[in-house]
Amino acid sequence: MSQPFSPSEKYLLEHHPEFAKPILTKRDFLLRSGMGMGALSLASILGVNPYDAVAAPASGATANSPLLPKPPHFKVKAKAVIHLFASGAPSQVDTWDPKPELTKYDSKSIPGHDGLAYGSPFKFSKSGKSGVETSEVFPELSKCVDDMAVIRSLWTDIPAHDVASRFMHTGSLQLPKPSMGSWLVYGLGTENQNMPGFITIGGQPEWRQSSFLPGFYQGCNVNYSSKMNLEEVILNIRSQFSPLDRQRRQLSLVHKLNDIHAAALQRDTQLESRIEAFEMAFKMQTEATDAFDISKEPQEIRDLYGKTEIGAKLLVARRLVERGVRFVQVEAGGWDHHGDLEKNLPLRAADIDGPAAALLKDLKQRGLLDSTLVIWGGEFGRTVTRDRNGNTGGGRDHNGRSMVGWLAGGGVKGGMTYGSSDEFGARAVENKVHIHDLHATILALLGFDHEKFTYRYNGRDFRLTDNFGKVVKDIIA
Repeated sequence: MSQPFSPSEKYLLEHHPEFAKPILTKRDFLLRSGMGMGALSLASILGVNPYDAVAAPASGATANSPLLPKPPHFKVKAKAVIHLFASGAPSQVDTWDPKPELTKYDSKSIPGHDGLAYGSPFKFSKSGKSGVETSEVFPELSKCVDDMAVIRSLWTDIPAHDVASRFMHTGSLQLPKPSMGSWLVYGLGTENQNMPGFITIGGQPEWRQSSFLPGFYQGCNVNYSSKMNLEEVILNIRSQFSPLDRQRRQLSLVHKLNDIHAAALQRDTQLESRIEAFEMAFKMQTEATDAFDISKEPQEIRDLYGKTEIGAKLLVARRLVERGVRFVQVEAGGWDHHGDLEKNLPLRAADIDGPAAALLKDLKQRGLLDSTLVIWGGEFGRTVTRDRNGNTGGGRDHNGRSMVGWLAGGGVKGGMTYGSSDEFGARAVENKVHIHDLHATILALLGFDHEKFTYRYNGRDFRLTDNFGKVVKDIIA
């Protein structure tokens, strides 16, 4: 017969903490320790050594990490994407789609159109060995056309900036859907567990949203400037209160509590996404600042990209891809030319021309162009008649029925044009490429069958291309 416990023994038994039965739930613990958690800056559920500044991609990562590299549906060359988003909607007939017939009708009425024709004030000439015609506003990019596939038959549904931009990034006109970068990190994971798989340099929040995909697939925005102190490029990734070893112990405790809660009750995807974000922030302490330090580049490379901010951003984009980041987007906007197009469009083109050409050349000489898909384009095109909304100096209004874009590297067949618009450039007519088709093609270049690349949410399988999309096979090498 067992002896009864003494009062002091009974007290110790009743009040001794059992780790498997925490007093607080996971949610309560995080809520009550919010200030401390905000100071953590995290560690590695993946087992990456936080003190190793050059940890090998995914080295030591545990098998349950959602960000581990994953194979696509089929083998392809492309492993990463750099998206140069020309927000504002560049004019197709002044950049990559020459229309001499429109020039003949300049300042005259043209059949089927209201208003007066506005012939392009810029000359086009054949470039490269392929002889692709390019505008004089792109003297440096014209030297790279043999690596590009220029699509002259793109079109979209609604030529309104916010709606069309959302459509270009998410494949959705209205409903919140995951962005293209989030889809790719969901499908491919990331090759560097110390960096986010999806980084945007500027741009709107919905361009990088993960929507119903788990939060750790959302893009990490960086408001980078070459003039900024490197410690200010990504704020709050270094804790001012806790050294690395203490952060590691705190996070290990959070993970153990999370596992106990999940086993006893249920998993909380939102909270796990938050913990994963803490982990990533911790790991970025060792590598992120270095990625944005372009002073470590040889002077000839920095000179190649030029001294502009967009040049510095594209150099950073290359450094990020080189370090295993899966999807990098750089906003290169300012193309909304309702007036003074003849003056303003060349200025905007000059801003991106040299740096974008430098990016393609730099990737190529490093052997990275084959594995990196570079995309340029806006959200819609422009009218072939003069804007009549009181703008002076000649400009163009919105047009969703004809737009242009180009792809380079990453398994793209270079030195070619695909599709065509009508004789004036107002409407795509031959081999039309809808935005859903463009997304399907991008996914194919990354190794995915867009019809089978899905995520189940609310009882339905969703995909980037909705229920549409046709791969443009002719531009794939």
